[in-house]
Amino acid sequence: MQADYVVVGAGSAGCALAYRLAEAGHSVIVVEFGGSDWGPFIRMPGALSYPMNMARYDWGYSTEPEPYMNDRVMAAPRGKVVGGSSSINGMIFVRGHARDFDTWAQMGAAGWSYADVLPYFKRMETWHGGPTSPFRGDAGPLHVTRGKRENPLYHAFVEAGREAGYQVTDDYNGEQQEGFGAFEQTVWKGRRWSAADAYLKPALRRFNLRVVQGLATRILFDGRLATGVALKGGPVPELRARREVIIAASAFNSPKLLMLSGIGPAEHLAERGVPVLVDRPGVGSNLQDHLEVYFQMRASQPITLYRYWNLAGKAWVGARWFLNRSGPGATNNFESTGFIRSRAGVEYPDIQYHFLPLAVRYDGVMSADGHGFQAHVGPMRSPSRGTVRLKSPNAADAPAIRFNYMSTPEDWTDFRRAIRLTREIFAQDAFKPYAAGEILPGETATSDAQLDDFIRRHAESAYHPCGTCRMGDAGDPQAVVDPEARVIGVDGLRVADSSIFPQITNGNLNAPSIMVGEKVASHILGKTLPRDDAAPWLHPDWETRQR
Repeated sequence: MQADYVVVGAGSAGCALAYRLAEAGHSVIVVEFGGSDWGPFIRMPGALSYPMNMARYDWGYSTEPEPYMNDRVMAAPRGKVVGGSSSINGMIFVRGHARDFDTWAQMGAAGWSYADVLPYFKRMETWHGGPTSPFRGDAGPLHVTRGKRENPLYHAFVEAGREAGYQVTDDYNGEQQEGFGAFEQTVWKGRRWSAADAYLKPALRRFNLRVVQGLATRILFDGRLATGVALKGGPVPELRARREVIIAASAFNSPKLLMLSGIGPAEHLAERGVPVLVDRPGVGSNLQDHLEVYFQMRASQPITLYRYWNLAGKAWVGARWFLNRSGPGATNNFESTGFIRSRAGVEYPDIQYHFLPLAVRYDGVMSADGHGFQAHVGPMRSPSRGTVRLKSPNAADAPAIRFNYMSTPEDWTDFRRAIRLTREIFAQDAFKPYAAGEILPGETATSDAQLDDFIRRHAESAYHPCGTCRMGDAGDPQAVVDPEARVIGVDGLRVADSSIFPQITNGNLNAPSIMVGEKVASHILGKTLPRDDAAPWLHPDWETRQR
């Protein structure tokens, strides 16, 4: 079984990349270990907490004990299904700030500045959020919409931000990220619109592309030329690539597959009994994530989603969705957001908010017996770095994941500031008709020590892992891929997913991951899009004012 290109992973980047290669006339095989994305828990946006906690759809990974978080073992879900994590995520669409990508270019990823990536963000989307904008696309495969914001709490959150002195933005994915405004989501006509819906399924109908189910156990080489992929549990033991192999298997599984194939830190590979093909110390290093807490408030009025948190309520929500794709089941219910700077001297936002009119964790566990609401909040650019390593040379074994959350003094300073700024927002007049006191962290948690204890016990991953196959200059010993996503030290092999991010972007990672798939496909085809020099908005007084 062979094709021009073999893509490992039918996730956010893999689907986009496979579509563009097949669209150009090439034959493509996509390897995916997971199964079908059919089913109401994936399709219904309001059911988002279910698929990311189901073994059928999730790899079920967890971290090693995190040394700065009371040695907690923390959940690290990744999609094990067609569509990858875009089929189990919260469907939140955030491109990242323009300065994120300018920073990538400064870190050695030449050709990945904001002017370079903006054309791909525009090409990949059909935006339904407002009038025509020079920053937005109107003909791409990915539908980007906004919730109806029918609950008054969504408007209270934005108004509270304005009352606290922050900007209000009409489009945080457009010219101005900084400020409070409407959240955007990959939901279309009341159902999840994953990368599989946007790219893979149309490609299967139109082009020379097929999906093969199986576990990729290692990359096959002829000398240092990648020639295919070894499979376990698939229809054949090997898949052959006439041109290239592209790994798009996630920030956990992409470095794992490279290391299983002999590309990685030589000493670590030798310890695990893997023959070394290329000593590349950056493989599995530079692991980053967004850590967040749920700042939760009691509600003084019965207007939150808690009114559906019972058997009859869930049945009503489900029935409305099944009948006409409407109601709370037709949205991810994250419909307002905010991006702010933590202090004067920070050039662009480094704190993000996800507002939800319910006090609940991602795993569906309620934090209050009654009505409440919450803002997920945390710093966006933590200096902490972690690792992904092999536990054994067996491809069926999970990797060893350690984020090293909160491992620097800066982390603690930044997180305390984020919590205190959030408390100030919820104290604004806009919330006076709705707020009845804090649930978490609680009004008595005011000192540094008390907030630190709250963070250690309650902070959770936002599920945004990246950076483990860092893109950079070919001469950088810590870089894993060059600016065209080619694995340094071998031929015929690329990586295209969030693992190549040099630095984590500002916000959720699904949108920039899809952009990576789009742009790497252009590099492979030798047809990169022209730059777009549209200038983003920066606070004119950012050097001297926090808001």
